[in-house]
Amino acid sequence: MKKKYSSSSKRWLKRNFKDRFVQCARQNNLRSRAWFKLHDIHIKYCLFVRGMNVIDLGSAPGSWSKYAIKILGKCGHVISCDINNMNPIPGVYFFQGNLMQEKIFNQILNHTITKQISLVMSDMSPNITGISSIDIPRSLNLSELAMKIAVATLCKRGTFLVKVFQGLGFGDFLNKLGCFFTTIKICKPNASRNHSREVFILARDFKK
Repeated sequence: MKKKYSSSSKRWLKRNFKDRFVQCARQNNLRSRAWFKLHDIHIKYCLFVRGMNVIDLGSAPGSWSKYAIKILGKCGHVISCDINNMNPIPGVYFFQGNLMQEKIFNQILNHTITKQISLVMSDMSPNITGISSIDIPRSLNLSELAMKIAVATLCKRGTFLVKVFQGLGFGDFLNKLGCFFTTIKICKPNASRNHSREVFILARDFKK
């Protein structure tokens, strides 16, 4: 039986099909268009240094983890986590589970206790409903969860990169980050769609 789509789903599929970053990701056998967002931020702000240890939250399907480990090299280490499964990537240690569960949260902490984590990055996103009053609070909840992990694992002067939806509560979240980090920048990569509320916050110089 032919699958039926809602009008909003049809618009999203049409827009996604025409997206140049989606097309480029397919042509280059990349896992998703998110690769280009991280690339833009790294080129502008030099996120990665060879040999560093990184945590990637909301990692599936693996574009950010794969991008990171390629730069970090064999001496680097990427610890990834997502509620969905992710195909293996050499050099990447993957946890599957919901970070809101204490068991999974503690697994991340236990795995990093002997490692100096220089960067925590989060591309976590809620299931989008298209209703701002629902999507924005859910996004902020995930961002605060990522911040909690960053504060618990980062070494002194470490960096935190997190995706957030702009809206009610965004300013409060920035203020919370200011308690832990010296420098905070708001980034909108070229690959981030213009109509989207998503931005990336880059917080640096963790005050451990």
